Order: sequence, then structure tokens, then C-alpha cells
Amino acid sequence: MASWNSVPLEITYQVLGWTSFLSWTMGFYPQVILNFRRKSVVGMSFDFVVLNFTKHSSYLIYNASLFFSPTIQKQYYEKYGYGEMIPVAANDVAFSTHAVLVTTLLLFQIVIYERGSQKVSKIAIAIISAVWLFAAACFFIALPSHSWLWLISTFNSIQVFMTVIKYIPQVFMNFKRKSTDGFSIGYFLLDIFGALTSFLQMAVQSIDQGSLVNFYGNKGKVLLSLVSMSFDIIFMCQRFVLYPVEQPQVSPKLKEESREPLVKCPDRPHSENV
Repeated sequence: MASWNSVPLEITYQVLGWTSFLSWTMGFYPQVILNFRRKSVVGMSFDFVVLNFTKHSSYLIYNASLFFSPTIQKQYYEKYGYGEMIPVAANDVAFSTHAVLVTTLLLFQIVIYERGSQKVSKIAIAIISAVWLFAAACFFIALPSHSWLWLISTFNSIQVFMTVIKYIPQVFMNFKRKSTDGFSIGYFLLDIFGALTSFLQMAVQSIDQGSLVNFYGNKGKVLLSLVSMSFDIIFMCQRFVLYPVEQPQVSPKLKEESREPLVKCPDRPHSENV
């Protein structure tokens, strides 16, 4: 099992990892808070939420399995070499666990809050059903030979696939409505920072080890960062360039009235000398 060659790089690796965790973790809450304040989920794509739940569940299976299972770690070393480091960090497991929990909360908000005519599309339901059927088939294929590394790598591929398609419903909804109202841009501002620091974390590990194995040993994490940053840029363009939030217009009359005092003093007649 490999160890760190540079203490400063190891510290940088940990700082970047937990910075990514905090950014991605905090990124969920602007939408949760917005839904709570409005008591409505109108404007938030339900397809995005259900696809995101499948994505994070798959990613949690991969991260937790590779991080905690000695059997799977042994298979990883046999494939990539015992001189390599496991490409999953504690912050990856923490993020995946938290993401599943908060996405479950978003699903609960969809159930209890005003949702207008919005619903989960048949296409999203079909995709989710197909993905989990595929995962189940992979499990039974891996079972006889105990190919657990191959199995969790399949879940890692699933999370990349879900990352690519989960953003599309929200992009399309914003385009169709010509508005981003009801959709928290705070999520994506934090998301792009989390994706960037996650990518830099892997780069630091690669520099320390003098190897790119951690990149292709965990292609899912690399692609997750790159795909997330790409879509985050699209969302920011929609929010700030294509469909900016318009400030309510105040008429000149209202502006003039706002300058007047709330209580007017009555005019006092001048006293006359008698």
C-alpha cells in the first residue's frame, strides 16, 4: 500500500477534499430553503431530483465499498498495483452519504409542498427503472466469480451517466419557461466550486505519486467533476445572461409617495395681535 511522499501535499489533499465536501454539501441547502420558504416546489424539475437520487445512491455504493471493503481494495491493488493509493477519500464517502439523505429530503418536499401541474416524466421513470434493472443484472453476473471491483465500477459508470442526463431536464425547463424563477442558482455556484476542488484533489494525489493511475482508476470522480462544471456554466449563463431575474418596477408615483412623511402636520394659522 502506497503512502504519501510529501506532507504538504498530503495536507493540501485533505484541505481540498473537505473543502469540496463542504461546498457540495452546502450546495443542496439553497434549494431546500427556497422550497421551504415558498412552500412550493414549482420551478424545480422533479426529473432532476429523482435522477439525482439514483446518481448519488450509485456513487455511495461505489465510494463506501471501495473505501471500507478489504476484499475490494485487494482486487483494486491486484489490477492497478500495490504501489498505488486507493482513489476514494473519506470526504467522498461523507459527501455521498449526505447527498443521498438531502436528496431524500427534496423528494419529501415534492410530496408535501405545492407542485402545480408538475410531475415526474415517464422518460425519467423509464430511465431509472432501466438503470436499476441493469445494476441488478450486473450483480448476478459478478456473484459467481466475486468480481466486486468490476461491479462497483459499474455503479461508478452509472453515476457518471446519471450526472450527464440529470441536468438536462432542468436546462430544458428553464429554456421552456424562459425563466429560472423557483430554481436556486446557489446550488450550482457551490457545485462548480466543489467540482473544481474535487478535481484538484485528485491532481494533488497524482503529483505526489508521480502517476496518473488515480485518474483512470476512478474515472467516475474525474468525469463527475468535469461534467458538473460544464453544466454549472450553462446554468449560470441561463440565470445571468439569457433569463436574468427582473427587478420589480416601481412607478414614479409610488416613489414620490414613499418620500412623503407618514403623518402630516396640520398647518397652523399665524396668530394675530388683538
